[in-house]
Amino acid sequence: MDPAAPNMTGGETAAAGQVVDLVARVVDVMAWLYDHWYVLALVVGAGWAAGQSVVRRLAAKASEERMALELVPNRHFDPRLEEIFRRGVQLARASTAMPWWVPRRAKAVQIRMRADGSSPLRYRIEGPAGGQRLLSIGPFGPDVTVTKGLPIVDRPREHTVRAEFILRGKPTAPLREVPLNPDPLQPLIDAVADLRGDLGDLAEIRLDIQRAPKWALKARRMQLMGAARRSERREAQRAARWLRQDASSIDDSLSWHLQELLSDNPRSGGAGRRLVMPPVPRRVEAAQALGKLADDDQLVRVQLLVMCASNIEGRAQARLAQLQAAFDVFGGRSRWAMRGWRLGPWRVGADHWPTRRGFERRWDLGHCQPPRANWVRLEELTGLLKPPTVHCRLPVLASDLPTFEFGDPALLLQGIYQGPDGRQRLVATYAEETLFEVGVGKAGGGKTERALAQAIGWAHAGGGLMFLDPHRDSWPRATKFLAHEPLMERIALIDLNGLGPAPRVSSWNPLGMQHGQAAHEVVESITDAYASALGWDDVTAPRAITILTSALAVLVAVNEAACRAGRPEAQSTIFHVRALLADAEFRRAALTAVAGRLDEETRSWWDVVYPTLPPDAFGVVLNPIARLSANPVTRAFLGQPVGVYDIRAAMDSRMIVWVCPGGSGPTDRLITALLARDLLRAVRSRRDTPEDKRVPFRPYFDELITLTGAAPETIAAMFEDFRKYRCQVHGMTQLLARLPAAVRLSLVQNASTLATTAGSVSAIAPITAEWGDNPTPERVATMARFEHYISMNVHGQRLGPVQLRGPHLDAVFAAQARPQHAPALEHAALKNAGALPLAELTTRSAHQIQRVADFLADQSPTGVVTPGQTKRYK
Repeated sequence: MDPAAPNMTGGETAAAGQVVDLVARVVDVMAWLYDHWYVLALVVGAGWAAGQSVVRRLAAKASEERMALELVPNRHFDPRLEEIFRRGVQLARASTAMPWWVPRRAKAVQIRMRADGSSPLRYRIEGPAGGQRLLSIGPFGPDVTVTKGLPIVDRPREHTVRAEFILRGKPTAPLREVPLNPDPLQPLIDAVADLRGDLGDLAEIRLDIQRAPKWALKARRMQLMGAARRSERREAQRAARWLRQDASSIDDSLSWHLQELLSDNPRSGGAGRRLVMPPVPRRVEAAQALGKLADDDQLVRVQLLVMCASNIEGRAQARLAQLQAAFDVFGGRSRWAMRGWRLGPWRVGADHWPTRRGFERRWDLGHCQPPRANWVRLEELTGLLKPPTVHCRLPVLASDLPTFEFGDPALLLQGIYQGPDGRQRLVATYAEETLFEVGVGKAGGGKTERALAQAIGWAHAGGGLMFLDPHRDSWPRATKFLAHEPLMERIALIDLNGLGPAPRVSSWNPLGMQHGQAAHEVVESITDAYASALGWDDVTAPRAITILTSALAVLVAVNEAACRAGRPEAQSTIFHVRALLADAEFRRAALTAVAGRLDEETRSWWDVVYPTLPPDAFGVVLNPIARLSANPVTRAFLGQPVGVYDIRAAMDSRMIVWVCPGGSGPTDRLITALLARDLLRAVRSRRDTPEDKRVPFRPYFDELITLTGAAPETIAAMFEDFRKYRCQVHGMTQLLARLPAAVRLSLVQNASTLATTAGSVSAIAPITAEWGDNPTPERVATMARFEHYISMNVHGQRLGPVQLRGPHLDAVFAAQARPQHAPALEHAALKNAGALPLAELTTRSAHQIQRVADFLADQSPTGVVTPGQTKRYK
């Protein structure tokens, strides 16, 4: 025993023995684990699997409480960069609005862009339930409607392809900065523009945004800095190697040795060697090495998943290729690329083992597990953080604009739309939403052809209409397409052109009271028509208006008496105004017969005011009536006591009435004014029918310039009032500026469909101005014939302007053409209108004055002297 050794007590010796024993046991355990390494591997694997199971359960539980918001922009949505950036900040903040125990993979906000045929690109945001309040009120303001999103349930498709996109290229380089005009979403929308919902086509893009933990960012930075330093050292070593090689080649060269021999201070061989200083590696700057990862501000991790499906083989794969090409627009030094490996013609990606199961789990649960390289700044995602803007060209889908189906009363034909894939289809609007239409364009541009196609389709669907055409060209154009047995019973032709050797004319008595009209409404209607056609008003022609009103009041009272007496054939007509004003005996008999039916003011006017009027005061009233009487056609049409034309009955019975006034002269304008004012009166008279019982009726007015020249205030009132009575007006004109101001303002204000063909820039400018000059007048002016730009109301929203091709009757309704039945149709249309030979009606009109006089004599207890006679009736 060494005497110098320290003395150890028994307790210290025991403790040292225990330490040695513990160390020995640890060594034994390590040796056992080394020999039985698989046990440790199994334990670690089991622990990892258990941990993953717990994480997945917690993440799945958190996913059950996700919220969804639908974002629908209006047609004027034009956000600024700052607004989009603020939206990105909101999304990043909302991704963490979850309890502390939620795993990282569930803490994300997802942007879903979906196309399934129901909309061009449905924009939806899903994320933690706690972020709903934060995201409901965004920086876009009223231009984007935010609503709570309902769950989306997809039916299975036969073919589905999946893809995950990762960032390739330089990891620190940003994506390309894409401008907001045109919209960055345009390539994606173009990629799904030809999607067909009827074939089961579906395309969906999901972009998950996640705020990454600090440790992950630090680890990524350390990795990038280490890689940058290693790269710099390799570059320095490569430079040093090339420098030494260059120095050795110089020392061994012939020129070098000659220089040494000729030098004044020759050196020995070894001493003459150059001293080479190797380059020192440059310092790696963090800002340059880390690029977009240098700063923490607004740095997020993203996950980009895409799925395409279809019931037709090959369409889903083609759609995915289109979307892949669309994402290339965002590529620069960094770009989006599909994750996977390519083995010759095969590609192993998200559709194959072992990644497919993980893809489907993330897709179904909304989990975000992005690749290591998917770090981006919010500025790089500007194009994806917002719905489509005003700078985006959206395709018109069948869900946006329905396809026209022949015979469907709910649809109204509008034109032919050619989709992005070149397919053409007849498109329509819903009849309930198409209240008023305005068509503008140059002569021969196709506006009347389009109106005819619409009217013919509406007629075959069982609808009632009135087509007012001053030039009559539309009737022969439409007859072969209307020549069907069911329609022949409903069509009436009012033709005042007097064509042919034996013309047949219908009849109408504007003063007729056989249908129980209100007397004051009839008087007001005719007076207003005269005043409108002749330019009368309370300032320029107050006396003429008063004379005509008083005369009509007496004649209408006479007609009421005739109808109540059961003698409607004894009714007076508009031509009896002359007899009432100029024939004292006829006037005395009329006033005596209806004395009890006139109000006190009217009787007083005839007793007190009329006798004081000079004879020349009546010329302004009688002159237009004389012109009507001089024309045999108008004389026959207006000179019958009981007319067949009854527009109110035609409305209620879904008749198809074709009215051709005969021209645009003064007499024709007066006829047009009478017809227009009677239409206004008849429509307003539907107040007596409950709203749900009113039968829809559509008047079509061709050549509005001609019609409004006769009755401007009447046409304007139609566009203002008819909606209440389920009567929808369609008007066509060459120049909107030629219409009276009242008509023009009412047309544009209330038009649910606004259409224009090509024309001069000045003529088109008022229409394009309503669209914000998009398209421009210059673009519309250069369209081909029969091309239209149309804006429409569909599902309560304004759609368009959309470029459509006007429907040509011979192409659209070729199957309905019956040219061999056209004569039978015209015969039936005249018969339904009660048309009789012109000579017969002219003779009957000439004797009507005597019939009225006979009726008045019968109503008088003492009799009356008839015009031109002295016979006294007892």
